[in-house]
Amino acid sequence: MKVPTKPWTLLFNIYRDVLPDSHKELDKWREKAKTIPDLELRKQALASIKDKAFHCEGGAVYGLLAGKNRRKIIRFIVAYQTISDYLDNLCDRSTSLDMNDFRELHTSMFHALTPGKSTMNYYRYRDEQDDGGYLASLVTTCQEVLMELPGFQHAQSEMLQLAEYYVDLQVYKHVEKSKRVELLENWFDGHKHDWPEMTWYEFSACAGSTLGIFCFAAYAANSVLDRERVNLLKKGYFPWVQGLHIMLDYFIDQEEDRQENDLNFMFYYESEEKMVERMKYVKEQAEISIRSLPDWKFHKMINKGLIALYLADEKVQVQKELKKTAKRFIKFGGLPTVFFYLNSWMYRRA
Repeated sequence: MKVPTKPWTLLFNIYRDVLPDSHKELDKWREKAKTIPDLELRKQALASIKDKAFHCEGGAVYGLLAGKNRRKIIRFIVAYQTISDYLDNLCDRSTSLDMNDFRELHTSMFHALTPGKSTMNYYRYRDEQDDGGYLASLVTTCQEVLMELPGFQHAQSEMLQLAEYYVDLQVYKHVEKSKRVELLENWFDGHKHDWPEMTWYEFSACAGSTLGIFCFAAYAANSVLDRERVNLLKKGYFPWVQGLHIMLDYFIDQEEDRQENDLNFMFYYESEEKMVERMKYVKEQAEISIRSLPDWKFHKMINKGLIALYLADEKVQVQKELKKTAKRFIKFGGLPTVFFYLNSWMYRRA
């Protein structure tokens, strides 16, 4: 199957193939979550699927890169993203502020990328324990898919590195509020010389995305990946494409995070104008970084679709000032972003 590179062909494939496939997988995990014995774990598992299903829907678009292996890759993407969203709920609305607990929970994300690795009790540092095998099932599903991919062995180390960035972020951002910024700043100090100039909160945003992992899995589905291809994929997605993804996510969550007193990277810009300027810069760098990728026109559409997907969210539509700023983002995304935005707006309301 040819990889779509036009907005209308991409949307056609999303509605015909991606959404039905991702919903089928989500339905299976929803049913599994309903059987979780522990009330709190069941509540957070079901809430993560209900409130964050669009993360899986969006991630599943990368299944289109896998051709005949689309369903297999979507199975992996939905399972891995469900782990991410579930653990984010457990940490965000947590009964614990223990760094060891957060680290242990997220060990599951490394195990999911390590076929053959035995699962363990990821809950051992928290009161809630019995999930009826829910998290372990998500992990083994990811392992089963990856084991079958001819290119996975050559991409595994890079996927694990991206997972390491992600896990470190999740651990540091969820501890006691008084410690979060210092931990994140110190973490960034250990990495800043390896990457283009940016702030600690921009680096944190780059670390908070799973898109690079999904991209690697999709390309690993059909062929062995040589070192050159692996390096291109990594540079194509980290840091800028992943940064654009999560900065948009935090942009739309500003009011919710303000009410909950949660960490939000958008709060650290000195002004709204500076935030808009940096968002535009990250978007431009993301477009440059994907130009060397195979199927780069597809990845360009994904970037433009990301802007539209987030800005069409109801959180933006009901806040006058946020909507005003969002319109500026849509403009610098160009006509394809406007097209995706209108479609996303109608889809969500339907």
